[in-house]
Amino acid sequence: MEELTNVNKRAHKLMLNNRRTCNLTGVNDVLSFDENEIILETEQGMLMIKGNELHVSRLTLDKGEVDVDGRVDSFTYSEQAGIGAKGESLLARLFK
Repeated sequence: MEELTNVNKRAHKLMLNNRRTCNLTGVNDVLSFDENEIILETEQGMLMIKGNELHVSRLTLDKGEVDVDGRVDSFTYSEQAGIGAKGESLLARLFK
């Protein structure tokens, strides 16, 4: 049974070109986005992208692919287990 869950996992890859365009694979969900911050759930944990004039230009969740345009300032990963362990969702914590 464990083999089936590993088959469903996608490789997570992040490619950034000139801090202006970013291509990601292994994305499970887009939790929130605005022009300054995008929060994604990936195979490697939660990913927060910060910058200016950020725009999700392509979103294909069935393939786990996302393209982002704009000026990227930072990428920050956090563990998915840490979010679930607190008993509240990421969105609930963001809107406190």
